[in-house]
Amino acid sequence: MHTYEEDGPAVVVDAAALARVGTALADESRRRLLLALLAAPAYPSELAERLGLTRGNVSNHLSRLRDCGLVRAVAVGRRVRYEPVDPKLAHALAGLAALLPPADHDGGEANRDRAIDDADDAAIPEGVLRG
Repeated sequence: MHTYEEDGPAVVVDAAALARVGTALADESRRRLLLALLAAPAYPSELAERLGLTRGNVSNHLSRLRDCGLVRAVAVGRRVRYEPVDPKLAHALAGLAALLPPADHDGGEANRDRAIDDADDAAIPEGVLRG
């Protein structure tokens, strides 16, 4: 844990939690799955079909997102539906993304545009990634 004090109350940042988020967001398929789940809870088979991934791949990535603490599995009858652990997650990720300046080298601009396109493809509610 790290504590920072500037012009206001102290802010505590959990470095281990940041590492888990970094691990979760480091993979494009996990980012796409997370963005899709921010739009609406879903079953793995639905996510696989919608995102053009194999069911095995989706299951593996959902397990990693769950291990990172970003999504949870909810039993619905004999099926398992996935959803974000907290509705504030979308706002937190949007706030983090808004702090970063657009990259102007090494393809950063293209990566940002692709992330926005992925968000559109995953039917993210208007404004979640764009501010």
